[in-house]
Amino acid sequence: MSLRVDAATRTIELILPRGAGAEQGVRFVNAHRGWIAARLDALPMPIRFEEGAIVPVFGRPHRICHHQDRAGPPVAVADGEIRVRGAPEFVARRVRDHLISLARREFTLRARACAARLGRTVARVAVRDTKSRWGSCSSSGNLSFSWRLVFAPEAVIDYVVAHEVAHLAEMNHGPRFWGLVAALAGDHAGPRAWLKRYRNRLLSYG
Repeated sequence: MSLRVDAATRTIELILPRGAGAEQGVRFVNAHRGWIAARLDALPMPIRFEEGAIVPVFGRPHRICHHQDRAGPPVAVADGEIRVRGAPEFVARRVRDHLISLARREFTLRARACAARLGRTVARVAVRDTKSRWGSCSSSGNLSFSWRLVFAPEAVIDYVVAHEVAHLAEMNHGPRFWGLVAALAGDHAGPRAWLKRYRNRLLSYG
């Protein structure tokens, strides 16, 4: 049996082996209440997409501002603000949709530029709300990234993009692979450490 913390939803997942009963699971949870409480207390508080919230975009803080300027776009990111037009109840959805679209566009541009440097081709780039990995690369050349990387500093984004693009040439994590990552993005130890340290913070937005 094992317990897993979902930082995005602040919930606990209990994993039972085959044949284990619900009563065993309940006893296991009760025996680990202290561990559960400590892990939940250590999580950053959720930051909702609402008026006045501070949300990083490419690592730079932006304040969500709701306005009624009908001449402007539904959402605009500029001058340290995420400006959202429309009814207040649509603010969260519009911010999320805009950031997902921004992530897809930006990650696609960076991935194709990196792949061109290796003489490789990216088949398709997708963004998802993954919790366990920041990116992936398929054998057919499809890349996928967590849209939540849009909150991270640009050096971290460049590292993750380079990591997945390097898999187009090396489907492993051997020395040649890491050499390609370094050639594409420079230092990767710093961004890897940043992602490990601030993973739960990236999952707390929205």
